[in-house]
This record gives sequence, C-alpha cells and structure tokens, in this order.
Amino acid sequence: MPSNFTQIYFHHIWSTWDRQPMLIPEVREAAYKTIRSECQSLKCDVIRIGGISNHIHLLATLNPTISLSDFVKQVKGSSSHFINHEIQPDFLFKWQGSYGALTASRGDIDRLCEYIDRQEEHHRQKSLIPDWEAI
Repeated sequence: MPSNFTQIYFHHIWSTWDRQPMLIPEVREAAYKTIRSECQSLKCDVIRIGGISNHIHLLATLNPTISLSDFVKQVKGSSSHFINHEIQPDFLFKWQGSYGALTASRGDIDRLCEYIDRQEEHHRQKSLIPDWEAI
C-alpha cells in the first residue's frame, strides 16, 4: 500500500451547560457552521450534524493524527467562542464539560444520519435510541 488509509467514524454527542435550551435556531446554525469549519481545519469530515435546543449530534471522521479528546476540545471550544463573541456577546453560551463518543462502522452511517436528521421528531415522540443519547 503506497499510503496510509484510515476510516475512523465517531458519533459525538454533547449538551449545552445544564442542558439549557440555548441552541435557538440562529445559534444552532452558527454552531453547526463553526463546527464544520473547525472539523475541516482538523482534516476531519463532517458526515452529519444535527440536534435540538440543548444538545448536538455530530457524525464525523477522525483524522488519526489527532486524539479524540483533542478533537472534541477544539470543536466545542471554537464553537462556543464564536457564539459568545460573534453571535450573542451579551449572553454566556457554554457547552457541558462532558461528551459522548461512540465508534461507528461504515454500515451504521445511513442509520445514524437518519437518526440525527430526525432529532426533533425522536425527542417529541420519545423514540430515542438510549446508546445514541449517551450524554
């Protein structure tokens, strides 16, 4: 094999501070945009991002040159910094310190994308998959 090949998928879940409903639509969209940008700078591909007012689900590849904890720290840190300084400077936005990260196989991708896309519906109908709402 002439070059390295990796295929590392993680399903990340993290919440707002005290699970407060801080992710109003304009904040949520700004957070998603910033998360996508930070992932790109870390050479990680966003496959899907979604959530509701108090948490986010991110399905992404992980570049093998960065640790999982450093990846999450960078993504959460850059998004909260952007929200606090550019979107809502008069309002303190914070992510919860903890996070969930689950490995995913290539065969899980379509099902996870559908689950992430339908977050509002899953929470409204309480049709959640407990392992995928780990945090």
